[in-house]
Amino acid sequence: MSDHTVRLLKTADEHRAAWNLFRSALHVKAGSDEEWERVADALQAPGSRRFGAYDPELIGTVYAFDAETVVPGGARVPLAAVTGVGVRAGRTRRGVLSSMMTAQLQDFAERGVTLATLHASEGVIYGRYGYGVATLSRDLTVDRHRARLRAHVPAGGEVNVFGLEQAAIQWPDLYAATSPTRAGTMTRPPYYWPPHENYLRRESSPIETAVHRGQDGVDGFAVYHVNRDAGRQKMTVLQLQYTNPAAFAGLWRFLLSVDLVDEISAIARPLDEPAELLFTDPRAVKVTGVEDELWLRVVDVPAALTARTYAPAEPVVLEVRDPHLPANDGCYRVGADGAERSDSEPALRLDAASLAMLYFGAWRASDLAGTGRIEVLDAAAPAHVDTLFGTRRASWCGTFF
Repeated sequence: MSDHTVRLLKTADEHRAAWNLFRSALHVKAGSDEEWERVADALQAPGSRRFGAYDPELIGTVYAFDAETVVPGGARVPLAAVTGVGVRAGRTRRGVLSSMMTAQLQDFAERGVTLATLHASEGVIYGRYGYGVATLSRDLTVDRHRARLRAHVPAGGEVNVFGLEQAAIQWPDLYAATSPTRAGTMTRPPYYWPPHENYLRRESSPIETAVHRGQDGVDGFAVYHVNRDAGRQKMTVLQLQYTNPAAFAGLWRFLLSVDLVDEISAIARPLDEPAELLFTDPRAVKVTGVEDELWLRVVDVPAALTARTYAPAEPVVLEVRDPHLPANDGCYRVGADGAERSDSEPALRLDAASLAMLYFGAWRASDLAGTGRIEVLDAAAPAHVDTLFGTRRASWCGTFF
């Protein structure tokens, strides 16, 4: 074990050192003065908090920013979006990450955060801190030469295209205008955008933003770039946000119209997004991958269970065990009328990571029980929880951080 201390970072120099340490952990070169100037204020904003591990020099860092996320039923709850997790090479596997993650979780709990989320670079790390895979996404490839929209696809509206310099100014308003309401989606506060812009500026090909306007104004936008891949011109759609079917169809109609493109790759899309149904030949769309998208940590179990809604089914008492945040330990009655703490005997026993996997409806309790992730004390309970936690639409985040 390493003899180190963990604390919140305070000065600009500390934040820049941690920012570069994280880049190094991802095998990205140190940021330039121009890049740092673009993100410095955002990374030190009141809604941003970064921990550092010292021994005595900086050997690890973990960062999070505050936002809100939509839960099943439409309510928004306080969210901490975790990113910037890195440990200096040569100091890994010595307890540094564990001490930072523990300090961060305690900070979330003390500040009244309900849920925490992250995008995991490795799938074996975060389960031990109570995170579980809570949303899934799929990657699509469309053969542009083969794809034809069906005659009755909505006509859509007008599309205008902006380069990075013009679009970056508009992105916050565009995202707000599309008002994502799907469970798992999140707000993007002002301090989200500068690091996002820096990330996109690393692309070698120009970043373009197509803005769709319907009868009532902006109702969708797509962010994309085009480059050559194995001799073919490939468009990669990094973001696709829309509020109605006409905007969805209108943006796809535009993407298919861009010249000198052989294929269109849309990454990390919702599992139930009906892209195939737009085309005369649904096989023009190929699913190239289905992966974990968002990892969730239920920080405040009572608040999280109360915030979401449940489908009609027999109520079930769940016993939650959370060694990292023992205030969450206990039994909770969950039913169509809501959730509350209970003194009744539990029907199912589960840990924080398994509760996270249930929360957005991505996984069924019966499947988690069948794979040993939930202990069954009442054989009828998993089927009831399948219904209670089920969602009409697939949950999805759609925001990379």
